[in-house]
Amino acid sequence: MAVTVPMMKSPDYYTKPSLKELVARELLEPGYCACVPDFTVGRFGFGYVRYLSQTDIRGLRIDEIVSFHRHEIVVYSDENRKPAVGQGFNKPAEVVLVLDSEILKSNQGKECVLVNKLKQTNQRQGAQFVSFDFVTGEWKFLVEHFSRFGFGDDDEEDIVMDDAEIYDVEKEESPSNASEVELSHSLPSHLRLDPVKMKEMKLLMFPDEEEEEDLSMKSSSGKQQYVRPLQSSAHAINHRFTPPVARKTPFPLLEYKHGDFDTNSPGGILMVQQHKGMPLRTIKSHGFKLDLKHETPVSGNYARNIVDAGLFMGKSFRVGWGPNGILAHSGAPVGSSGNHKVLSSVVNLEKVAFDNLVRDENKKVSKELIDHALVSPLNFHKGINHVMKEVEFGPYKLAFQKLEANRTTLSEISRHYCDLIEGQLSVSGLSSSSRLGLTHQVMTWEIIRVLFSDREQKAQVESLGADNEEDMMQDMKENSLDADQEALPLMRRAEFSYWLRESVSYHVQNQISSLNDSHYLQHIFVLLTGRQLDEAVQLAVSKGDVRLACLLSQAGGSTVNRSDIARQLDIWRNKGLDFSFIEKDRLRLYELLAGNIHGALHDVQIDWRRFLGLLMWYKLPPNTSLPIAFQTYKHFLDEGTAPYPVPLFIDEGTSNEAINWTDKHFDISFYLMLLHANEKVEFSFLKAMFSAFASTPDPLDYHMIWHQREVLEAVGVINSNDLHILDMAFVSQLLCLGKCHWAIYVVLHLPLREDYPYLHVNLIREILFQYCETWSLDESQQQFIEDLGIPTDWMHEALAIYYNYNGDHSKALEQFLQCANWQKAHTIFITSVAHRIFLQAKHAEIWSIATSMEDHKSEIENWDLGAGIYISFYLMRNSLQGDADAMTKLDSLQSKNAACQEFVSQLNESLAVWGSRLPVDARVVYSRMAGEICDLLLSAVDDDATRDEQLNCFDTAFGAPIPEDLRSGHLQDAVSLFTSFLTEIAT
Repeated sequence: MAVTVPMMKSPDYYTKPSLKELVARELLEPGYCACVPDFTVGRFGFGYVRYLSQTDIRGLRIDEIVSFHRHEIVVYSDENRKPAVGQGFNKPAEVVLVLDSEILKSNQGKECVLVNKLKQTNQRQGAQFVSFDFVTGEWKFLVEHFSRFGFGDDDEEDIVMDDAEIYDVEKEESPSNASEVELSHSLPSHLRLDPVKMKEMKLLMFPDEEEEEDLSMKSSSGKQQYVRPLQSSAHAINHRFTPPVARKTPFPLLEYKHGDFDTNSPGGILMVQQHKGMPLRTIKSHGFKLDLKHETPVSGNYARNIVDAGLFMGKSFRVGWGPNGILAHSGAPVGSSGNHKVLSSVVNLEKVAFDNLVRDENKKVSKELIDHALVSPLNFHKGINHVMKEVEFGPYKLAFQKLEANRTTLSEISRHYCDLIEGQLSVSGLSSSSRLGLTHQVMTWEIIRVLFSDREQKAQVESLGADNEEDMMQDMKENSLDADQEALPLMRRAEFSYWLRESVSYHVQNQISSLNDSHYLQHIFVLLTGRQLDEAVQLAVSKGDVRLACLLSQAGGSTVNRSDIARQLDIWRNKGLDFSFIEKDRLRLYELLAGNIHGALHDVQIDWRRFLGLLMWYKLPPNTSLPIAFQTYKHFLDEGTAPYPVPLFIDEGTSNEAINWTDKHFDISFYLMLLHANEKVEFSFLKAMFSAFASTPDPLDYHMIWHQREVLEAVGVINSNDLHILDMAFVSQLLCLGKCHWAIYVVLHLPLREDYPYLHVNLIREILFQYCETWSLDESQQQFIEDLGIPTDWMHEALAIYYNYNGDHSKALEQFLQCANWQKAHTIFITSVAHRIFLQAKHAEIWSIATSMEDHKSEIENWDLGAGIYISFYLMRNSLQGDADAMTKLDSLQSKNAACQEFVSQLNESLAVWGSRLPVDARVVYSRMAGEICDLLLSAVDDDATRDEQLNCFDTAFGAPIPEDLRSGHLQDAVSLFTSFLTEIAT
């Protein structure tokens, strides 16, 4: 009974008659299950199929053959097991699928449109539409035989779309403009492709999808619900703290996910997906065009239909990242106008602008700029003292590096970086924006030197200018080699004053050039905003304004003079003096000399650096410390009475940049000032400080910010373990330009985080794997990486995966052997290498490779059925040939036959284990080995052997995987032997 009655395990499937009724009828009428009329299989909530003729259901596993999914039925998903038409379940039937409430609600009032779509779907799939009940959602149709019927997610999206709009477009659209039809997506069914073949392709590319889909449709309560599988659930991050137990190998150009060194799938921070079996195709700009004879399911007329790029690029392709900042997408190109027509068949490849830093004004990458901007600063950084710390990761060690410096050497370090930037400025062909950014970098290094460096006992103070502070510093330089500790804050203030004066010179000169010579008072005011007192006094004298020149010569000096001028202005106001008889610009100068900078700037807009200078030079006492000056400016900024400290590229850049700027990012100089005023900072402060927006108009340029962070952290100004975005951005810049060795150097400087213990390992390995073709072709990069202490096993493994991916199995095997990855080396050896060199008669090479792995056979799965086969063959052949050097002596025919039987059994078992992984050539090699051994065995048979021993030898040969012609020859010999044996018995 168990053989004749069908079986079904899924509780949500049912049959009519039920399984109980079938058992009862089979008991009463034996053979009933061989011809069941109107047999029905259904799934609650999904639909049912009713066979129109008698059906043989004996011993069938019903729910494994018939599968219901959302709006879809699949019968015999495995084409190899599908019976002929008319047998089993592959026969005419009536199918009813239940549409869910979402589709019914979205199509209320549009019943005709929905029915037309269902009819088109049936017609496209070769089925006959019967009816559709809008109340129950039952869609009924007839089929002649089975594969897959219904519609998938994309069809559902088409139906849920606003059909009214589409219907209007259908009415208005004519064949003349049909070539401009844009489809957001198109299914294989839209293309009149065979759904069965597409199912097979889908299973080949996504073998686990069907299982996930079925699991996602079961709720915890046991009731049937449809839940879309969450793709991100498989990408959950699980940080581990235990050392890795086994080697986990990344694969180049395959899909990665975040993970740890010891997770089943290696971490993926730099990599993206590309199916090895489906190479990318060059797609023309006009896309793929279908046959004009076919009617499109959307427009309802004849059109040049455009196919979805996702159909060719992979499942649900919309956007993907590739190496070197390549972005692949099917949308509108970046920077295109709003009228740009998007064809979903066109895949756009665009490169993220990581390399803008090294492009000249003609947008060409300059090798000279690469050397000046990236290589030279990194070489200097590498030459500074470093502290090394070795950390173990399982069997490997990494030498982390940390820059070591102090504040007394900071001045020299900063000056050297400035020299490097000056060298970059000397490169011809730089754009104006690049020159502005480099100028900003020089000013940043200068302010770092001014604010945070400490002096040696021998004060080396350069001439800083002509104001009172600078004159005092020059006198101190001339009179004393040892700086007074009390004077150090004033010396720092003097240096900062000089820095401030230099940084605003651009604005001063630019504004003066726009003034008329007759407005000399305005000219003097602009000179004062840049602390150019000598020029201001000379200009006043040249105009005969001697009294003003005397006042200007004392500007920013004693506070008594400021008080006197302020008092005089108050007396004039109290006496009711009519200020209309005094030039407005002269009053502005008096207000400034009195220390009332807000009064002087009443209707004048200046940049934030000059405002800070006016605050220091004319309002605050000359002995005010820098922290107080910075805090005072911050106070005015918070009150809204001071200009925002915008970055230099906004301050001196184009008007478009100023319009697009937001006040969320200030200039890095301002952050450094606040850092000097209060060294206790939070992470959010450092994150904003080291943002690219604070230093450069290029939001992807972090090359010099990384050096600044490294130096400030080395001298103890800051301390943070959270600025990984800065490091990763710089790594991306270096990788984009092919500087893999320097990218790894930067990774080794990342601080070690306990919550991400394998971050460095994952990053370095992914760089090695993804950019293998780049660093492997440059011997200097390879040597550099080895000198950094990166395990050579990782490099060999990356090369092995790269060669294997590109089909060079011999080199892949060599690299796997060098990195001691015995399991993968063994697999490639058996499936791709051994048979090829065997057919080339390179037996010594096979022996060398196989014996090199033999010492590690305990780590290799199926060793005896893999490389052990070849070792056994050569040993067996030598023994049968009577080689004196043979390791095993086989004296008797019985012992030889036993050894050959064991070898033949080993060959057969190996063929069963490796199966389809062995190519045809490998099976040919197995046949040759078996044939050669059998020939040697049978040639050892002599007349002294008994008949049983001789026949046993033939039995061994018959069981071997030898060619049929050789088997026939042995069979004839065996028949001849058996005939002579019968003759002897008869006589």
